[in-house]
Amino acid sequence: MGRPLLPLISVEALTSAALELVDESGDFSFPKLAKRIGVSQSSIYNHVSGRDEILELLRQRIITESPYAPVDHSDWETALRVLIRAYRDAFVRHPRLAPLLVLQTITDPDVIGLYEDLAIALESAGFSGRDVVAGISTIDSFALGAALDLAAPEVVWDPPSEGYPTLKRAVGNAGPPEERGGHAFEFGLDVIIGGLKAKRQV
Repeated sequence: MGRPLLPLISVEALTSAALELVDESGDFSFPKLAKRIGVSQSSIYNHVSGRDEILELLRQRIITESPYAPVDHSDWETALRVLIRAYRDAFVRHPRLAPLLVLQTITDPDVIGLYEDLAIALESAGFSGRDVVAGISTIDSFALGAALDLAAPEVVWDPPSEGYPTLKRAVGNAGPPEERGGHAFEFGLDVIIGGLKAKRQV
């Protein structure tokens, strides 16, 4: 039998299949990946070095599938709002990927570019030294948390019938589920920006 004119597998196909598996179950394995694509498990290693490379491909995929517009770093506040929103939105589309990626060093150039933009914006705001990394880490935690919050169940807090009056009052004022997460993100974004402004003045 002659060789096929087109390869049965590609890095793009591997990335898509892995993302489908993560969206469905929260993880992927090489046996499941091979079965999803319809190839042998060993053939996957002809295209990627292993699990870590696939995770970085997934990171690159979700960050670049909806690119953010170039930001004006002279307006650091607007730049940060654009960058934080873009980062949150990337994980909103694939929330089950977040726990896998936070355990791995970021190396993909496209994703590093987003962090470079964050660093520039923070320096433009007047931060320097280790405060820039502290700012990036704070933003990272907030954006990931906001993404996971938007993927939360319709009922997030279900206190017992007796007691907890303050939480019940708060939950009663939260509004519909589709609005709660969005409001929480905007609230948190204002807190982050406001906190950076206050910290800059100290």
